[in-house]
Amino acid sequence: MLRVGLTGSIAVGKSFVTDCLREAGCRVIDADSVARAVVEPGQPGLARIAEAFGTEVLRPDGMLDRARLGAIVFADEKRRVMLNAILHPLIIASQDEQLRQWERQEPHGIGVVDAALMIETGSFRRFDKLIVVHCAPEVQIERLMKRDHITREAAQLRIASQMPQQQKMAYADYLIDTTSDFDETRRQTHEVYRQLNSLKSDR
Repeated sequence: MLRVGLTGSIAVGKSFVTDCLREAGCRVIDADSVARAVVEPGQPGLARIAEAFGTEVLRPDGMLDRARLGAIVFADEKRRVMLNAILHPLIIASQDEQLRQWERQEPHGIGVVDAALMIETGSFRRFDKLIVVHCAPEVQIERLMKRDHITREAAQLRIASQMPQQQKMAYADYLIDTTSDFDETRRQTHEVYRQLNSLKSDR
C-alpha cells in the first residue's frame, strides 16, 4: 500500500481535499477523529490529560472539555507541547494499526493520513509521499473566523501558534492550493491522485 501523509495549517481546506481523495478511491484516516477516539472516557489518553492538566478540563459527564483544553494550550506553548507529547504516540499507533489492516485488505491501494502536525512531530517521515494543503493567508483567517465563530485577533493567535504555511510547503511532494473555489481544488486533488496512482502502479 502506498502510504501518503496529508497536512496543512488550520482552516486551509484539508477536509475538502481528503473528501476528494476518498471519492477518488483512497482510504483516508482523519487524525482529528483518531484524536477524539483516544480521549474517550476509559481510554488512557483521557486519564493522562486529566493528570497533566487537572480535572477542570473534564466535563461533568466525564468527557473531555475540548474548548477549555484548547483555550489553555493555544495560549501556552509549553502546555501545548505537553499535550502533544501525551496524544501523538497514541494517535500514531492507532493510525499505523489502521494502515496495516487496510494493507492486508488492499495491498496495492492508497492510504492517506490527514493530520495537522505531522511535520512538526516528524511523523511525516512514516509516509511514502507528503501532500501539503495551503491557501492565501487572508482566506485562511476568514475561514477560521467563520468556522469557529471567533474574532480576527483570536484567529490570528491560533494561526501564529502553528508552523507557517510557507515552511510546511517546503516539505511537500505535492501542493494543493485551496484559495480558489471547490472546483479548482477538486481539479488539483484529482491530478495529485492521478500521480499517486501512477506511483502505486510502479511499486
